[in-house]
Amino acid sequence: MDGRDLVRSVRVVRAVGPAQGLRSVRAAWRARRADAVALPARAPERARVPGAATGAEPQPGGGVIHFARSSLRVRVAIGGAVFCGWDGAGPEPSYALAGACPEVDARAVLEPDTEGGWRVVSERVLVAVSRHGAVEVRTPGGAVLRRELPPRWWDRTAGPDGAGERAGRPEGGDGSRWVQRSEVAADARFFGLGGRAHGPRLRDGAYRLWNTDPGGAFVPGDDPLSLTMPVQLVVADAGTHLVFHDNSWDGRVHLREGAEGAGSGHDRPGTCEVRMDGGPLRYWVLAGTPARVLQMWTALTGAPALPPRWALGYQHARWGFGGQDEVRRIVAGYKERELPLSAVHLDIDHFDRHRVFTVDRARYPDLPGLARELRADGVRLVSIVDPAVKAEPGDAVYEGGAAADAFVRDARGREVRGVVWPGESVYPDFTDARVRKWWGALYAERLAQGFSGFWHDMNEPVSFAPFGEQTLPRSSRHALEGRGGDHREAHNVYGLAMARAGFEGLCELRPEERPFLFSRAGWAGLQRYGGTWSGDVATGWEGLRASLSLVLGLGLCGVPYSGPDVGGFSGSPSPELYVRWFQLGAYLPLFRTHSAVWAGRREPWEFGIAALGHARAALRERQRLLPYFVTLGQLARLAGAPYVRPVWWSSPRDRALRDCGDAFLLGDALLVAPVLQAGVTRRAVRLPRGRWYDTATGRAYEGPGQVWVDAPLSRIPVLARAGAVLPVADGDGGTQLEVWAPVAGREGGGLVVPDAGDSWQRPTVERFVTRREADGRVVVERRDGGAVGYRVRVRGLAEEVPAGADG
Repeated sequence: MDGRDLVRSVRVVRAVGPAQGLRSVRAAWRARRADAVALPARAPERARVPGAATGAEPQPGGGVIHFARSSLRVRVAIGGAVFCGWDGAGPEPSYALAGACPEVDARAVLEPDTEGGWRVVSERVLVAVSRHGAVEVRTPGGAVLRRELPPRWWDRTAGPDGAGERAGRPEGGDGSRWVQRSEVAADARFFGLGGRAHGPRLRDGAYRLWNTDPGGAFVPGDDPLSLTMPVQLVVADAGTHLVFHDNSWDGRVHLREGAEGAGSGHDRPGTCEVRMDGGPLRYWVLAGTPARVLQMWTALTGAPALPPRWALGYQHARWGFGGQDEVRRIVAGYKERELPLSAVHLDIDHFDRHRVFTVDRARYPDLPGLARELRADGVRLVSIVDPAVKAEPGDAVYEGGAAADAFVRDARGREVRGVVWPGESVYPDFTDARVRKWWGALYAERLAQGFSGFWHDMNEPVSFAPFGEQTLPRSSRHALEGRGGDHREAHNVYGLAMARAGFEGLCELRPEERPFLFSRAGWAGLQRYGGTWSGDVATGWEGLRASLSLVLGLGLCGVPYSGPDVGGFSGSPSPELYVRWFQLGAYLPLFRTHSAVWAGRREPWEFGIAALGHARAALRERQRLLPYFVTLGQLARLAGAPYVRPVWWSSPRDRALRDCGDAFLLGDALLVAPVLQAGVTRRAVRLPRGRWYDTATGRAYEGPGQVWVDAPLSRIPVLARAGAVLPVADGDGGTQLEVWAPVAGREGGGLVVPDAGDSWQRPTVERFVTRREADGRVVVERRDGGAVGYRVRVRGLAEEVPAGADG
C-alpha cells in the first residue's frame, strides 16, 4: 500500500462509513489473494515479430498474407471498411459489431506489390502490406492515411521456434501481450478514445483503456474514467480516418502529435502506440469525410438507440431526496416558476437499504401513485439501477440470481463478492445470454413502480477498495458468450453487456415503447442500447470544461446521446458557474442537473433571482429547439452523425478549427460558443467558412476566421449558418421552420424529421432548400416538390453587410 492508497483508504471509509470501510478492506484482500492464486505467474516470454513474408492466399475482399512467424488477414468490406487481423484473428466474435460481419467487397483484389509485399486494391481504399508486415492504408489517390509498423508480441508460452499461444485465440485464453506502433501525417490531430476529461483533441500522452470509477469527482487530467474505448478519430489534410482496435483487454494508447519541418527540415509524423495485456490483435480502419466515417462506424457497430421525445427535455436529479413529498415540492417549484421539466431522477437513496429493485416504503409509500401524478403534469420518473446485488439470504433478487446461477464466480467456483452501497454484494455475469434474460425481466418491478427511464451506475463494475483496483478480481470467471474467460477480458464490456440486458428486457416488457436508458460505463457499440453521461464531474470551471470535452469525444466514438451533471457532482457552484453550466447543458443532448448528497441543491431558484431568470431563458430556448433535437436524434440513428459536433466537422482541413475545443456545432445549423471561464462577458469565436448570424442580435459575420461576440451572463453566443432551416416549436404545440437568410448566389437548406411519437415508427425525412432571389426575397422549397407544410419565419435579413473576421 503506497501513499495514494492510504489517502484512498481514508476517503473510502469517510464516504461509506466505518462498517462498510472494514468490509471493503476485507474484499480488497480477498481480491488480491484470489488473483495471486488463480492468475498465471509471469513466465519467461519471448518477443516475436512477423518476420519475412512467405506467401499469400487470395480470398473474397482481400486475403491472408503469411509471414515466417505470423499471418495477417486483410479484408475490405463494401463501403471501404478495412479489417486487419493478426495470428488468425477474425472480426468475430466481437462485442462491438452489430449482428453479422459486414459483407466483403467482392471487387477488392489481393495482388503482389513491389519489393516482396502485397496490396489489396478496392474502389475506396488501398491497403499495402510490406514484406515484413508494415501495413499502410491509403486513399485511392495514394495518400497515406495511416502506417502500422510490424507488431511485436510477447508470447507467454513461446517455444524455441517462436510459436505458442496466439493473440487471436477465440477461447479467451491468456494470449500474448502485444504492441503496435503507427504513424500518421505530421499535421494530424487525434480525437476519441471514449470519455476523456481533457480534450476533445487528445494531446501527447498515455491514455489507459480500462473503465474506472475515478473514486469521486474528476477534473481534466484524471484518466481513465468510466467509459474508455479503443476508438480513435484522426483528422489530417490528407483525409479523416477512424481506427478501432477490437480488443477489450486492459491497455494503453500513447499518442504523440507530429511536427512539420522538424529537425533537418523534414516532417516528423505523428505516432500512436497501442499496448495490450492480451487478447487479439485485430483492428478496423474506416476512411472518408467525418460524416462518412461516422456513418460507416454506425453501420459496423449499430444504429444509436433513439431516446423518446421527453428524454430530450430538461431533467432534474439529486442524490438525497428526502422522499416523495420533497419530490412533489420540487416539481411544484418548477411549475410555479414556469420552468419546463421533463423528468425527475431518483438515486440510490430511494431503494430499501440501497438494494437494487426495491423501494424504501417509509420515504416512498406510494411510488406508483407519485409517478401517475407527475406524469399527468408531463414529468416522468427515472430510476437508477446498479449491478451489484446484496448478498443476503432472503433478498428476492439475490435468491433469484443464486437459483439461476447468475453471479460471477472465482476460479474455485465460489461467488465473487465485493462491497458497494448495499454492503457485501455479488455481481451478475452479463456476458452470459441466460443471465441477461434473467436480469432484463427484473425491470418489470421498475415499470410497475411507474418509472419511464433507467440510469445504470457503478457498472465499471465497482467494488469499493482502499487499495488495489476498485473492481472485481482479474481472475474472476465470465461466460463470455460461452467461450469462457476471466475479468481481464470481460471488465471493459461489463457495462455494455448490462446495457444490453436492460434494453432487451425493456423491449420485451414494453414492446410498444422505445426504452430510455443511459449508462455510466460501456464500450464500443454502447449506442445500440442507449447513451451515457459524464459521471461524477467535479464542481468548478475545470469540471465545466471537461463536460464539453466528454460529450464531443463520445460523439466521435459513435455515442451521440450524452451530457454532464450540470453544476458538477461534488460541490456547490457559484451562481455564475451554475448559470454558465446550465446554458451549456441546454444545447447538449442529455440536459440534466445532478449532485451528491453533500453537494448542495441544483434547483435554479436556489441561486438567486438573476440566476433564475437566466436559467428560465435557457430552458425556454431548449423547449423551443425540441423539434430540432428530435430531428438530430433521428439523423444520428439514420446516419451516425452526433448531435454535438466539433467545429471542424464540415471543414476538417481547416487546421485552426481542428485546434478549437471551446465551441461546437449543434447539427449543421448552429454554432454554440459556451462561456467556460469566470468573469467572461465577451469571447472569441472561431468560425467555419460561410456567413453566420448571431441569433441574439441578428448581426452577420463572414468566416473562416475569428470574431469577437458579446456573451453577457444572460446568454451564451449561438450563431446560425446562413441558409439553415431549423424546425422549432411555434408556441402553440406545433412546429414552424426558422430560416436564416441565405447569401445571394449560395443555396442553403436543411433536414426536418417530424416527431412520430415514442413508438418504433419509421421516420419521414423532409429535405428543404433555401435561396435568395435577386429582389432579396428568401424562397423555401421542398426538394421533392411537395408543399412546405409549415409556417416559415425568415431571420437575418436586417443585417445585409456582414462584419469581417480576422485570420
